[in-house]
Amino acid sequence: MREFTNPPLALAPPVGGLADVVFEHAQNDPVHIALGRKDENGRWRDVTSAEFRDEVMALAKGLLAQGIRFGDRVAIMSCTRYEWTLFDFALWTIGAQVVPVYPTSSAEQCFWALYDAECTAAIVEHEDHAMTIATVIDRLPRLHRLWQLDSGAVQELYDAGAAIEDEVVHRHRQAVTPDSVATIIYTSGTTGRPKGCVITHGNFMYEADTVIERWEPVFHSKKGDEAATLLFLPLAHVFGRMVQVAAIRGGVRFGHQPQMNAAALLPDLAAFKPTFFLGVPYIFEKVFNASRRRAEKEGKAGPFEKAVDVAVKYADAMEAKAWGVGPGPTAGLRMQHQLFDKLVYSKMRAAMGGRIRHAMTGGSAMDRKLGLFFAGAGVHIYEGYGLTESTAAATANPPERTRYGTVGQPIPGMTVHIADDGEVWLYGPNVFQGYLNNEKATDEALHDGWLATGDLGFLDEDGYLTITGRKKEILVTSGGKSVSPGVLEERVRDHPLVSQCIVVGNDRPYVAALVTLDQEAVEHWLGMRDKPRMSPAQLVRDADLETEVRRAVVAANTLVSQAESIRTFRILAQPFTEEHGLLTPSLKLKRKAIETAYANEVEALYRA
Repeated sequence: MREFTNPPLALAPPVGGLADVVFEHAQNDPVHIALGRKDENGRWRDVTSAEFRDEVMALAKGLLAQGIRFGDRVAIMSCTRYEWTLFDFALWTIGAQVVPVYPTSSAEQCFWALYDAECTAAIVEHEDHAMTIATVIDRLPRLHRLWQLDSGAVQELYDAGAAIEDEVVHRHRQAVTPDSVATIIYTSGTTGRPKGCVITHGNFMYEADTVIERWEPVFHSKKGDEAATLLFLPLAHVFGRMVQVAAIRGGVRFGHQPQMNAAALLPDLAAFKPTFFLGVPYIFEKVFNASRRRAEKEGKAGPFEKAVDVAVKYADAMEAKAWGVGPGPTAGLRMQHQLFDKLVYSKMRAAMGGRIRHAMTGGSAMDRKLGLFFAGAGVHIYEGYGLTESTAAATANPPERTRYGTVGQPIPGMTVHIADDGEVWLYGPNVFQGYLNNEKATDEALHDGWLATGDLGFLDEDGYLTITGRKKEILVTSGGKSVSPGVLEERVRDHPLVSQCIVVGNDRPYVAALVTLDQEAVEHWLGMRDKPRMSPAQLVRDADLETEVRRAVVAANTLVSQAESIRTFRILAQPFTEEHGLLTPSLKLKRKAIETAYANEVEALYRA
């Protein structure tokens, strides 16, 4: 199949702007719990629709009092926290445009976003961020205001706007239309300088309302309960931003968690008790690997692997039944599944708060087996696909007919087309308006409203999309063989000891790989084998560890022809990090930067 269109839902055409719903909800149901917020003692407290509306209004007044006007661009540099959402909706209330900046951005990355977007003001989280911007402020002549969240910025603005009448704010809000620009989101920039994606209020409203309407059943753990989610995705990324907008528009109670590591996340999941959450595949891989390590420490590795096998088989059988190609799980499999639900699956769900039954994921590919395992364990993950340029999800698996290993069908109102060279093209109301100040890049990306994504993929007979790689990442060996590195890298990463993998081989005689290790998993592996702790330099020379990584490479090679297979690899002592310029803020590999940084190691892979 070369093209598939999903008909739009019967949604009312959006009018006004994103902030309107804050005022509508407060008027219609002022005591509805809109958000959860941690107090100074770390306890969650409820924020009603009326309370949130009042805070947005007070902040909007303060911003007006401090000179922010309709159409001004204001940067936010912060981790995921309540105040970001508050500022987003206050700025949208007065028609300002928000420019998100990753909290880990360097001074030059900050400079480019603020300079290119001509920001007149910025909100930063703490003193380190303020100092980062201070180092480049002499090159930002339009930047007139800088507020710091951890130094009382919110209260300062509340006080500044106390004398402004509500009507002044409402006049600004009523001037916002769906065509008004809501945000300029800068791409991660795996190659070249980041580009500013211009996204309107209408783009966000269509995306969020479609997701709410089509996937509403997955927001609940059981019929009739209150929907709640814990947002731990970065709000500087379009995925996290869409979740925020959809939660506010859909009346879903949500809270903010700034850290994605298990030590910080699991206690908040237990306390907040979300009914669903949205995350990148990395999160689910971490949960799975942590569960496996815990089982090994308790001497239950065998039963755990059996539980995994039963979950995968059970979900696979349920999937086949949903598609009419199988009878469903056998009686014996159902009995095994019930047993392991008590012994294993329920404990894993309890660690995530106890109420989670559904999740949505995107940002990178999820392994089919991992998706089947979670489904069999009682947490159905709906994988989707999208870009900043499509305001997050362009495709997603529907609740009733999930096809694991694919990124689903186009969301309602969206069309996916596969070009002659295999590139995925998208068309729909959530496609962005173009790149700020970059007509050439806009012309390359948009063709009569069609977005050329740069991703390669194919549609099956039911319109389900599978992504196979990136056009720019295709390697061509010196023998002329074209290789898509993504499928190999993902399979190598399936091994619990592997953190990252990059496949190389462009203009080389064969394909090779650089591999980094998951430090937590390695320490567990050493302990289970009574091996002494080793330095990174010792680890990369350990024969047993090399054998484990070789198994991962051999498994990956089963997916491709011999000419495309990884012939040799090298284990690196240090991971690729964003701090060293080797990863984007959304954790994508910066291939050219990695190959430059590890030029000697790459050369060593090709020495006779």
